[in-house]
Amino acid sequence: MFSKILIANRGEIACRIIRTARKMGITTVAVYSEVDRNAMHVAMADEAFEIGPAPARSSYLDGAKIIEAAQKSGAQAIHPGYGFLSENADFAAACTEAGLVFIGPPAAAIIAMGGKSEAKALMATAGVPVVPGYHGDEQGPETLQAEADGIGYPVLIKASAGGGGKGMRVVKKRKEFAAELAGAKREALAAFGDDRMLIEKYLSQPRHVEVQIFADAHGNCVSLFERDCSIQRRHQKVIEEAPAPGLSDSLRTRMYTAAIAAARAIDYRGAGTIEFLLDSSGDFYFMEMNTRLQVEHPVTEFITGLDLVEWQIRVADGQALPDEWTELRIKGHAIEARIYAEDPSHEFLPSTGTVSHLIFPDQSPHLRIDSGIQAGDTISVHYDPMIAKLIVWDTDRPSAVKRMRLALERLAVAGVTSNAAFLAKIIGLEAFENAELDTGFITRNEGALFSLEEPTQSELATAALGLLLVRTKRVGSDETDPYSPWNVPTAFRMNAPARQTLHFKVDGQELMLAVTHGADTLLLDIGGKKVMISGRLTEDGLLRATIGDRQESAYFFSGDHTHDLFIRGRHFRVCECELADDETSSQPSGGLEAPMPGLVRSVFGKKGAKVKAGEALVVMEAMKMEHTIRAPSNGRVTAFNCAEGDMVEAGKVLLDFEPEAT
Repeated sequence: MFSKILIANRGEIACRIIRTARKMGITTVAVYSEVDRNAMHVAMADEAFEIGPAPARSSYLDGAKIIEAAQKSGAQAIHPGYGFLSENADFAAACTEAGLVFIGPPAAAIIAMGGKSEAKALMATAGVPVVPGYHGDEQGPETLQAEADGIGYPVLIKASAGGGGKGMRVVKKRKEFAAELAGAKREALAAFGDDRMLIEKYLSQPRHVEVQIFADAHGNCVSLFERDCSIQRRHQKVIEEAPAPGLSDSLRTRMYTAAIAAARAIDYRGAGTIEFLLDSSGDFYFMEMNTRLQVEHPVTEFITGLDLVEWQIRVADGQALPDEWTELRIKGHAIEARIYAEDPSHEFLPSTGTVSHLIFPDQSPHLRIDSGIQAGDTISVHYDPMIAKLIVWDTDRPSAVKRMRLALERLAVAGVTSNAAFLAKIIGLEAFENAELDTGFITRNEGALFSLEEPTQSELATAALGLLLVRTKRVGSDETDPYSPWNVPTAFRMNAPARQTLHFKVDGQELMLAVTHGADTLLLDIGGKKVMISGRLTEDGLLRATIGDRQESAYFFSGDHTHDLFIRGRHFRVCECELADDETSSQPSGGLEAPMPGLVRSVFGKKGAKVKAGEALVVMEAMKMEHTIRAPSNGRVTAFNCAEGDMVEAGKVLLDFEPEAT
């Protein structure tokens, strides 16, 4: 067995691998970029080597530097995790040439499945069903356009060398094809260094079901059941579960047989995933093979009791899979939710900045947290914005759904915007409880998922309580006399009840509440309704409130004038109105701003040009994804304040825009 391995990755997956290696008694070596010097995976590893500046191409994608670090450290093997170099055949071959074991499949297997076009041709030969489409070598825009026309719209443009939703576009109309193809090519080139594309018939409401396979060097290949990964945004998974609900035993058997045939066709080794699209009639089609560990592997670990990272290492060391694996049975049900720093209400734009507070639910045999982030860490524009994965297990799906709902309600992320409340909405939908799953789930339920829900009377009362308790703490920390009745925020009056008007905003809704202070309680007048409330706020932000005869737990994290309330899976921004008004008045008018820090990839049009509503004006790249800034209405661009290749901060006015007179 290896005595030392290097992990060629960062964040959550690097920490995950280190934990298993530590359990196996293996010394670990981390690599890190300049901005990751203080990252969790660096602190957890036994040794660490800096490999370059922040951009991934200069650090985590520089195979030569990683191999050099492995040789300096004396590591015998390299685990690539997922993403970065995990499916890079040249890197796998370079490891072997350097005398290092690549903890993954042979380079030939990666090559066979690395190009989606070639992979689909190979799978068709092996008898695995594939989606109709064009997977050829001719990549001219005219050829791809003609192939799309022949297939019939809608079509899916997909990066041949990619994954994770990058370089992928759905095209519904012929006239949209050229622009979407250009954008997909730019995105694929930036993420994978390869802009080859394939075109497929777009199946409008399929399920995304994948089979976990494992193979060794002794001729053994088994399936470790399936996962449903249909809940996606921007073609990227956000909720996964195992097993896939509602599949018949015969369908499962056919999918497992096809997956094993796919793996054997390329003489596979280690952990891999065969991804299928499953239509409503029960037909399934090969989509791609991921020749690596999947982000969602923990749900498979929960229902099998196996540690897949451990077995990746054992197989790479030459060990055979246990005979009893062929007798494994599904145990219970597991669900994973990916917590990202992103804003669902603004097209899931990534959110960058410092994670000021991070509260996870307690881990247990039923709940697992995989994370590489802790409070005080920065979500950078350079890498994927994942904060953590919440994984739950129970004896059946309804029980697992309940556990996930509770886990999300007990999660709090402040400092950056997260998708946690959005995921809680998904889990709470009747359609999710009934397992009405397909890749269009979010779009189909967008009315419920993106609707603005007014805070309840209880939530408003809790927000007011948190704000008043924060003000009490502020005064108590002042250098002025804290015992003076004139220096306490309780509206003290001689020979009269202490009353005041509290003026604040909750998610932009302006409120003025009448507050009467009692000895230990507050009487709030909310829209003419009286609410009696009391409570306390701990140093770590835990807010214990008693509202009438009911107790409520929440988190209230305070800033200078803006605060965050997390309560029952919902997140509210609580603002003291003085700052809220100042912020509103300071916003520039007539300009379109960068929604996040990033690189300006393309600038369209000229100064003074007239544009139509929705027309693309600037394309930015951040966190390996492209984001298009479009004209908000018909109008005219009066000035461009950026150029292709510029790195810009969030909020920079990219162009000045003058709306058309009405």
